[in-house]
Amino acid sequence: MSVVLDVNVRENTGTGNAREARRNGMVPGVLYGGDEAPVAIAIKSNEVLKAINSGQFIGNMIELVHDGKGQKALTKDIQFHPVTDLPVHLDFYRVTAKSIIEVEVTVNFVGEEESPGMKKGGALNIVRYAIEVKCPAGEIPDGIEVDISAMDIGDAIHISDISLPKNVKPSITDRDFTIATMQESRTEVEEAEEEEGEEVAVGDVPASEQTDDAAEGEG
Repeated sequence: MSVVLDVNVRENTGTGNAREARRNGMVPGVLYGGDEAPVAIAIKSNEVLKAINSGQFIGNMIELVHDGKGQKALTKDIQFHPVTDLPVHLDFYRVTAKSIIEVEVTVNFVGEEESPGMKKGGALNIVRYAIEVKCPAGEIPDGIEVDISAMDIGDAIHISDISLPKNVKPSITDRDFTIATMQESRTEVEEAEEEEGEEVAVGDVPASEQTDDAAEGEG
């Protein structure tokens, strides 16, 4: 866990209170979940931006600190201003390191240089850029590695082909869903279609047309 944020507890909730927090250079938010009631909080805007830019704020367990006491949480949602793109509201969910949660983890593809399909000019069709998994909040993987070094044109990789980290399981269990497929590149397909068209254009004239032409010649 790399993100630790100091929070202030807001005594009141509502739009007016949230606006006041923003005027004071804070981002309002709510901490909820677990056996405790929701708590309205606020965090310094510059600290929130620093956390977002770290790449460890979304989909990772962080720690919120108030009066020296820490609470582990997940960032569940960030609302951004439609014009400035600055964060205007945050939602956090209480967890412990052992809490089983559902989270999306980015897929990282490796082995492209060794792939027979890629060497033939094939194109990797990525079906899922991220996979939703269930795992302990303290064991969220940074990414899921997918090796495509053996993929040839026409091949597909499914979730059953992936070795997930310990204690990490896919959220979808009722089907063996596809992660990626290897296809012929669109350029090659278009070139093949053009060649077929040219062959038809310059090919033999159908026998029926030949007969008609011959009959016209005799006449």
